[in-house]
Amino acid sequence: MATSSGSSATQINSGSEEALMDERKRKRMISNRESARRSRMRKQKHLDDLMTQLTQLQKQNHEIITNINFTTQHLLNVESENSVLRAQLNELTHRLQSLNEIISFLNDDHGDDDDDDDKTSIDHFTQPAVADTSFLNPFHLAYLNQPIMASADNTFQY
Repeated sequence: MATSSGSSATQINSGSEEALMDERKRKRMISNRESARRSRMRKQKHLDDLMTQLTQLQKQNHEIITNINFTTQHLLNVESENSVLRAQLNELTHRLQSLNEIISFLNDDHGDDDDDDDKTSIDHFTQPAVADTSFLNPFHLAYLNQPIMASADNTFQY
């Protein structure tokens, strides 16, 4: 019986080892399940964070597109206004040039004849009334003898 008691002790040891192994296996399985549950929770939290970030980025993108559209419209309005102002500038520059040419022409034709100094000295003695009428001539007024100057501040508004 010593033999059978030895084998039964071996069976008891192997039975307790199996129970110990089963217990370790069960604990490992529980630990693995808990780890997998935590991993799924982290994954879900990460997915929720990404969805929140997506919503925020879509909102920012919409705001940026709205700002770009508004700025583009403003740019088109400014370019249109700039085009009108350039056309007005060209027109006013042309008018100014024409007026300056008229003044130059009037000054050349109706101005004092400084080239004929000999004639004017004789004319002053023979015809003193000419000097008096030249004072009343509107083409001899000082402000008409000046070139017309314009600046951007003085442009007309249509």
